[in-house]
Amino acid sequence: MDKKSTTIDNAGAETIVIKIGGSTLGDHDTTLRDLVSLQREGYRIVVVHGGGKVISQWMEREGTLPRFIEGLRVTDQKSLEIVTAVLSGLVNKQLVAATLAIGGMAVGLSGVDGNLLQCRIVNPDLGFVGEVIRVNTDLLEQILNAGYIPMVAPVGIHSNKESDADAMLLNINGDTVTGDIARSLSASKVIFLTDVEGVKDSNGRKISFMKTRQVRMFIRSGMIKGGMIPKLEACQKALTVVPTADIIDGRVPGALLRCAQGEAMGTRIQA
Repeated sequence: MDKKSTTIDNAGAETIVIKIGGSTLGDHDTTLRDLVSLQREGYRIVVVHGGGKVISQWMEREGTLPRFIEGLRVTDQKSLEIVTAVLSGLVNKQLVAATLAIGGMAVGLSGVDGNLLQCRIVNPDLGFVGEVIRVNTDLLEQILNAGYIPMVAPVGIHSNKESDADAMLLNINGDTVTGDIARSLSASKVIFLTDVEGVKDSNGRKISFMKTRQVRMFIRSGMIKGGMIPKLEACQKALTVVPTADIIDGRVPGALLRCAQGEAMGTRIQA
């Protein structure tokens, strides 16, 4: 595809922030093709990607056992080095290369680049894990306005103006980053691709529609566990500004495209 056909005038177009979980990308996955289709239709797309499976595999090779607290990875110094190398390097560049190969326009970066994600440590029990306190939306807007999809690896930089110490990198949960970016950009939609059909109740049945007050209730009751907790908390954060959040099964062919165009695919959450 030539440059003229891929360059998009997207002024005033809808902005969609999408979280891609590493577990959903496989040989039969259509997510990247859906992204390129949405880009060609004129949507402004921001992607945040995970890579948890690959990180865990690398940690196990190094003799480090992955550990989680309420769905968040505990990150010591050795783990942080693996997380940074795998997410910002291997996974990020593979996603960008694959998107370019099918005619998309994408730029890969981490939250460190351009001071995109400024963070602080809020729970020492998690180690080098950050909570986002500022998103450099100017950088994202420049990339979007140039017609590219920013593909963001969730590694940020510690914001400590009181210290002259060397800059500290921090691991950030990808779902959390997605909610922060969606809110900061006042996105029209935020979509989380995962490897389940949506949020499920205590009987294992999919919940098709939720309000944020139900999200709080389900988390407090213990009905929601593990990796679904940060997803729902990210939805809560984004929905202070964003109209809708969807958690869908990224393994279903065409799921992202259909959801972005309005179809309710998994669990839809509204304020």
